[in-house]
Amino acid sequence: MATPAPATAGELLRVEPLELRFPFELKKQNSCSMQLSNHTDDYIAFKVKTTSPKKYSVRPNTGVVLPRSTCDVVVTMQAQRETPPDMQCKDKFLVQSVVAPAGITVKDVTGDMFTKESGNKMEEVKLRVTYVAPPQPPSPVPEESEEGSPSRASESENGDGPAGGFTRALRERIEPQDKSTEAGALISKLTEEKNSAIQQNHRLRQELDLVRQEISKRRGGGFSFIIVIIVASIGIILGYLMKS
Repeated sequence: MATPAPATAGELLRVEPLELRFPFELKKQNSCSMQLSNHTDDYIAFKVKTTSPKKYSVRPNTGVVLPRSTCDVVVTMQAQRETPPDMQCKDKFLVQSVVAPAGITVKDVTGDMFTKESGNKMEEVKLRVTYVAPPQPPSPVPEESEEGSPSRASESENGDGPAGGFTRALRERIEPQDKSTEAGALISKLTEEKNSAIQQNHRLRQELDLVRQEISKRRGGGFSFIIVIIVASIGIILGYLMKS
């Protein structure tokens, strides 16, 4: 485990750490923080600058640390699309601090307070940036230190050994279940088709009865040609359904 970078004990603000360490992952934001400590009895205004302002977001980048108190600053590195050569970073940060009037608030802090022309006593602390590899998740399968581990893995894959036997037994149990499921679906489909055919047959019988009743009501003049065609069509359809 890496040793944290030391803090600097200035007269105004103590900055910790002096090295911002970012876990570097492509296309992913990462953050780290620094702590500003005021061990004086004065109000200390601060401002954080960086050599790559488009690459980092600093919250807050200006502020006031009250007497005998601290302030945490979070620095967020935007998602990067390329890995730098050898994971080296040349970015720098600068923390400027000045003694401010008592009772000052954040909205009263201006950039002019940190210039030499202001006549204020100002301190500057430089910080560097370091990229570190993200922590790797633990392997789900314990590594074998004994010789012959590859052969054990091969036995498991091929179905030999205790693990392979369990896999084979599980496969033999699942496959019949899959086939049974397919057969059940086919039977259900055929049953629905059969019920539909029975219902259609029942409707045709009812229509045939109605036609017969209509014929019985007619007296005298023989069968109508249209009724004969209807009766013949129904008989053909009914016969086809009964065969299927």
